[in-house]
Amino acid sequence: MRHVCSCWRVCSRGLYSCYWRESSSSTRKMSCCWLSFVTVVSLLSLCWLYICLISFNDQEDLNGQLFKWLNCWFNWFMVIIIFSAVLTSYCLLLLLFALIQIVFGEKLDLHWLHKIFLFLGVIIIIGGISGIVGMWKRELPTISLSLQATAPFLQFGAVAALTLISSFVFQAFHKIKKNSRFLVLVVFAAVAAGIFLSPLFIHSPCFIELKDLPEKPKLFAHRGAPMLAPENTMMAFERSAACGVTAFETDVQLSKDRIPFLMHDNESEFLRRTTNVRNMLPQRAIKSNMDLTFEEIQNLNAGEWFLKTDPFRSVSQLSEEEKQTARNQTIPSLLQLLELAKHHNISVIFDLYRTGKSGNDRDDTAAIIDTIRKSNINPGLILWLPPGEREWVKKTSPGFVHIYSNESAMRKNNGTHVNVRYTHLSMNRIRELRADSITVNLWVVNERWLFSLLWCAGASSVTTNSCHLLKDVEQPDWFMSYQTYTKIWILVDVASMLIMAALFVFQWKTHCSCLREGRNRDEMSSHFSVGDAATFPFLSS
Repeated sequence: MRHVCSCWRVCSRGLYSCYWRESSSSTRKMSCCWLSFVTVVSLLSLCWLYICLISFNDQEDLNGQLFKWLNCWFNWFMVIIIFSAVLTSYCLLLLLFALIQIVFGEKLDLHWLHKIFLFLGVIIIIGGISGIVGMWKRELPTISLSLQATAPFLQFGAVAALTLISSFVFQAFHKIKKNSRFLVLVVFAAVAAGIFLSPLFIHSPCFIELKDLPEKPKLFAHRGAPMLAPENTMMAFERSAACGVTAFETDVQLSKDRIPFLMHDNESEFLRRTTNVRNMLPQRAIKSNMDLTFEEIQNLNAGEWFLKTDPFRSVSQLSEEEKQTARNQTIPSLLQLLELAKHHNISVIFDLYRTGKSGNDRDDTAAIIDTIRKSNINPGLILWLPPGEREWVKKTSPGFVHIYSNESAMRKNNGTHVNVRYTHLSMNRIRELRADSITVNLWVVNERWLFSLLWCAGASSVTTNSCHLLKDVEQPDWFMSYQTYTKIWILVDVASMLIMAALFVFQWKTHCSCLREGRNRDEMSSHFSVGDAATFPFLSS
């Protein structure tokens, strides 16, 4: 056992201070300040990793935005996630080594190389947070929203961490000067009170009884099933139909010869991200949907990019036959999608993108309407989203279901369906709208925690990239009554306080015992002269 402790002592000292032998007895300056710095950076890195993991739901947004700037696709988000995980692990290990050194009474002396790495870590974290605040503001509400799903469990974790750290705090408390003890006690008590009482401020829609749980939100296929097949291709929509989705969500543009086709990218990245247009038409300056006929568009490959870039790291899940099918995908027309939707009795909801060259809104809308009529699909399966010429559409095609992109437009037009980003409505507002018989669809929802939260809040449906995963979710990942949560919260807090009280008493008795033994040794040594020490040499030690 003594050998194991010695190994831990040497390892912690070597990895924290890079001193593999006993350090000198001289007090090393600023050791407590550097320990505080390691603690702060560890907490910062944990918070940053949490932000990255929560933002995983919207990784496609970040990668797409960077594609616009760099004109080259790469999964930058995964690089950020991996780096953040490594930084957090590094900081927590340093903190662990420091605590081990405190337990063994070792002097803390952070090596200069660690100091450089920690400063670089702080700069990167601050840069990342600044990037979110400055360029990815739409993600900020997601962070606050996530706390409604994670705060109860974060509080339990914080209580456990506080209980563990209290042993080190109490050990230091008994060793420091009496003048400083009051300050340590006040700070620790304030932190403990904040952690213990934080559930008073935690609110979540998942504090709900089973009998009050709303029905599971329906699934809208976002550009098909882009994790299982190239987005906005027939393979993607066929795969999503197998998931049991109730609607296909897509993006429609008009070709030079006025044929509606499916394509999301419509600006500088038009066709460049999801097709081989650069190889097929290297001499053509293609800037918009009006630069190509539909025949030219269909000659492009719309599946090879999916296998090469693996945007959702899901290609390995496909069979060789599925990979070959994906490799041969082309850009479909709106008519092809409508025929598939009619066959499966699935609704269709779409955005209509224009460039300004394609004619006026009425002409574009008329081309879409003509295509819908040509398909002979049930008008009730068309969820009409484009705001332009809506009144004209209502007159010419009265059977369509009209969906609005914001609540004010819906109220103004006496609508009953709203389609917004999941951060644009609070959880309470979703409940209020559902109680008012308003159908609420929220986009884009890919992660289970977010789907569970919106389910508890009462969302009617969600637009998702991961229909194959969410279809198997039989109930929210967690939900309980507030009374049950209150009981758990009180039990956890009481157990923590009892453990900390026991640790404090144990540390106090141990400290007092050490003091008495020290005084007894001093008294015994004072009774012996130098001659006695020569007679009893073991006492001289």
